[in-house]
Amino acid sequence: MPVEFSWLGGTLVLALVQLFWAAHVRTRDYGLAWNMGARDEAMPPPSPLAGRLLRAQANLMETLPLFAAALLAAAYAGRLGPLTRIGAPLFFLGRLAYLPLYAAGVPRFRSLAWGVAMLGLVLVLWALLLG
Repeated sequence: MPVEFSWLGGTLVLALVQLFWAAHVRTRDYGLAWNMGARDEAMPPPSPLAGRLLRAQANLMETLPLFAAALLAAAYAGRLGPLTRIGAPLFFLGRLAYLPLYAAGVPRFRSLAWGVAMLGLVLVLWALLLG
């Protein structure tokens, strides 16, 4: 199995962690009855932490399909190589750093971590399209 797939798997685990962490904090904010209910009633805005976790989760869900599709397409096209071996860990490590930085409300370093992840995605796309 290509090493890039391990980075993809790690990113999928990170997505689950983000999903459950955000759900846990919202349940803590709104209560178990809210979590188990239909959620039809209007609720107050989420706490700052819940809001940041939800935004970080949404941000990952915007880019994860692009990363996964590019990596899988590069593998299918036989274009795995140096660019994907650098890009895949950059995407994962950038996303991994992004989560606690965003959760803690750290502005500049959060953006830097996001940039690292996007560089990783661009490298994988570069390998796919120009490899």
